[in-house]
Amino acid sequence: MKLQVAIDRVSLDYAKKIAGQLDSVVDIIEMGTSLVKDYGCYALQKEQLGIHHAELLLDTKTIDEGQYEFEQGFATGADILTVMGAAATGTLTTCYQVAEKAHHQMFIDLMEVDDAKTKQLLGFDHAIYGIHHAKDSSADFDAAASVAKFHAAYPQVSRINVAGGIDLAQAAKLSQQGIADTVIVGGKIMKSNDPVTAAQKFMKVIK
Repeated sequence: MKLQVAIDRVSLDYAKKIAGQLDSVVDIIEMGTSLVKDYGCYALQKEQLGIHHAELLLDTKTIDEGQYEFEQGFATGADILTVMGAAATGTLTTCYQVAEKAHHQMFIDLMEVDDAKTKQLLGFDHAIYGIHHAKDSSADFDAAASVAKFHAAYPQVSRINVAGGIDLAQAAKLSQQGIADTVIVGGKIMKSNDPVTAAQKFMKVIK
């Protein structure tokens, strides 16, 4: 299992500093939607962030203008870009085609996507399918149970990522479960006193 650390709602300088520190520790470094909106993709170029080992994900949350946003995002050095599962089929198809052509990856954010829509998203063989508990949601979230339910319903999906307030205990449970490809952690690492040490603890329980 891989660890993706979500960096969000911080200054650009701090994002660069922590990205450089986490680069050799974690598998994927995510620049969250707030950073993309605040500073733009070009301010989050891989070289400028000092990322040389980890993969870089820009959480663009594309919902339209798929070709333009994905071409521009990959041009900045991103390895993975996100598109909302709720987007039109044409947008998803276009994003996937751009990702495949660039030999990069498309992450489909399944937040608030129902079963009927999910069934329309199953033809993207190389895509990452992200089970994402909305930050604004007040409902409880059992990450392992959600992954198991999704896998049982859609066994053909080979790459499942999961995010949503995941702590060490949940990460360990997901690792033991052996279904999810990547666990995404934000606050439990970024809001700690020492993000690098916190990330190392997560790596220890999932590897």
